Amino acid sequence: EELMASADIACYAAKDGGRNRIHVYQPSDTEMEERRGEMNWVSEIRMALDEDRFNLLFQPIVPVSVSDTVPAHYEFLLRMQRDNECILPMAFIPAAERYKLMPEIDRWVVNKTITLLKEFPHFSESAIVLVNLSGQSLCDISFVEYLEEEIKTHSLIVSGICFEISERAVISNLRGVRDAIKRLKKCGCRFALDDFGGGLNSMGNLPELGVDYVKLDGNFVKNMCNDPINAAMVRAINEIAHTMGVATIAEMVESEEVLESIRVLGVDYCQGHVIALPQPVEELFNEARKTEGLCVIS
Repeated sequence: EELMASADIACYAAKDGGRNRIHVYQPSDTEMEERRGEMNWVSEIRMALDEDRFNLLFQPIVPVSVSDTVPAHYEFLLRMQRDNECILPMAFIPAAERYKLMPEIDRWVVNKTITLLKEFPHFSESAIVLVNLSGQSLCDISFVEYLEEEIKTHSLIVSGICFEISERAVISNLRGVRDAIKRLKKCGCRFALDDFGGGLNSMGNLPELGVDYVKLDGNFVKNMCNDPINAAMVRAINEIAHTMGVATIAEMVESEEVLESIRVLGVDYCQGHVIALPQPVEELFNEARKTEGLCVIS
């Protein structure tokens, strides 16, 4: 069993090296050990899907300037549950991406979100939920067709969902992601571009993507009060997005000082520990249960 697992890992290494080649497995090979760890995550992911051991947390996204005229915004965050341990996505997503499991995970997230919103249809009328999707899923035609069918079936509910994709996914799969966004926006979907600013090439692609929100890279935001270059990046990206008519969201706002800085710059929304920590998504709907379907949380 161990021998076959080692051969399997070596095969994947040969494929990643360009195919049509041989890779000799060595127990001391660091890359092979990383792959072995990823293979372990593959089986863990499959079990988590089969046993429904994924769950969602939510984190509020609030207007930087007080406003009663905009809907509430929340990001749904994926976690894996193992016994009493809550596993962050950064632990298993690299393996899921390498072994093409992201469309299965994203289907689970979309299904779970729609199931929750179906229970409280009034919620999607007063709030917008940001749901992360991988570039791998958006470049999978069967996944895009699945989303179109879900939108058609649950049109009122899905109108409250904004799909969030990373800038890295756009850079890696520009044509596929761009085409999927255009296709799904025709169905009424919203889109947000996450971690924007890390890859400057994507600035030129922003107009043709047609996203509704840009999330400023949290690495720039959290350090902007101590680093003038980071502050300049936040200012420039915010101005570029606004020039294109796109709303901006500052991630990783972790201090009152940073909050005040992005307020001065005119960023539209913010998200981070200074606002609220992630919480179980069920708590978001507790008030809705009490008020028979209407939930407004500030």
